[in-house]
Amino acid sequence: MDFSASLDYLYGLQRFGIKLGLENMRTLKSRLPILKESLPCIHVAGTNGKGSVSALLAEILKHSGLRVGLYTSPHLHCFTERIRIDGTPIARKDLARLAESVRLVANDVPLTFFEATTAMALLAFKGRQVDIAVIETGLGGRLDATNIVEPLLCLITPISLDHSEHLGNSLAEIAAEKSGIIKPGVPVVVGKQDPESAEVILATATENDSAVQLAGRDFDWLGQHDKLSVAVGDNHFDDLSCALAGKHQLDNYAQAVAAACQLRSQGVAIPDSAIRKAGRSVVWPGRLEWLGDSRKLLLDVSHNRAGIACLADYLAEQNVSRVHLVTGLSGERDPAEVLMPLVKYAAAVYAVPVSFGQSIPTKQVVTWAEQQRLPVSEHAVATEGLAVALKEAKANEPVVVCGSLYLAAELRQNFLSGEGSAR
Repeated sequence: MDFSASLDYLYGLQRFGIKLGLENMRTLKSRLPILKESLPCIHVAGTNGKGSVSALLAEILKHSGLRVGLYTSPHLHCFTERIRIDGTPIARKDLARLAESVRLVANDVPLTFFEATTAMALLAFKGRQVDIAVIETGLGGRLDATNIVEPLLCLITPISLDHSEHLGNSLAEIAAEKSGIIKPGVPVVVGKQDPESAEVILATATENDSAVQLAGRDFDWLGQHDKLSVAVGDNHFDDLSCALAGKHQLDNYAQAVAAACQLRSQGVAIPDSAIRKAGRSVVWPGRLEWLGDSRKLLLDVSHNRAGIACLADYLAEQNVSRVHLVTGLSGERDPAEVLMPLVKYAAAVYAVPVSFGQSIPTKQVVTWAEQQRLPVSEHAVATEGLAVALKEAKANEPVVVCGSLYLAAELRQNFLSGEGSAR
């Protein structure tokens, strides 16, 4: 298979939908001997921030002189972004080869898209002999395809209500699924949690005899992006800085630092200099990202209420009082639940469809905006809504794109290709 054929194969697996469970992955593991070999790794679950925490931790490990694999999902622009080694996406020819390896042993197995991709990532990391890999879960944790790994360390980032149709309708139910990655005797570093989630995670860790470091109890941060201090037990790191915007990214950085300290205690050589360099050098596009030089267009992949609340907090930090909101939602999300933190900032709403996957009808966004007595317009394609928003926004009213990673990706690509303009 070439690269194009490999994508046809992988996206063709979407006909099997989302299937939680480990049976298919165990079958693949039995048929691909290399997957039976040990892979030193860190396993990361959570609702919000798990991609950012994974990227920050991978950056710390890279600056420690290690060869580092990073597996995240979904991608913004190119499928190869999902599988990175030392920060660089794998080559297209390598991705095609990996897809063919999986296809050849899975002809009678109804693999899902994510199961195949996960197997490819593990094959890539073993084939390139990475020293350590950071593996982000796709959906949940307990029955997620990634949960066949045997990690050195588990991380759980903040949990909120999302994907309830698969994971449960309460924080406790979702936390039970996410904390299913915790393995007997394997330490776990836990980000900031609501009490309901924390109770479940801590109970799961106790059942597994797993040592816990909990945000706010065992590690925390003080300061601001350009002068940050992180304390992890008796370890103090001063004069840090974080290149990722938003206060929630400081929580993420602190969790990555706490994870690095835990790995140190397990014999992984991580110098203080690596922790400092990682905060300055980390790049994670689409997260509170200003496009262009005019700060006219702000793009964010936030797609649930907790993520949108972080976006709203960032607008307050930046003293932005009015924005033109270009939004569309994926899956089965409810605008009244997801978008409410932005009501007080919205000068106008531009309801657009999400062109990839399942998009909620734009009429639902229109109805929500009308109920909030916000000016709203409906657009057949996202680029049209963005163009109108950019035209109508006043000089002190930035355009904000949010609601779906796929929407953010589409409009980011449109801008970077020169077809859109933030001037």
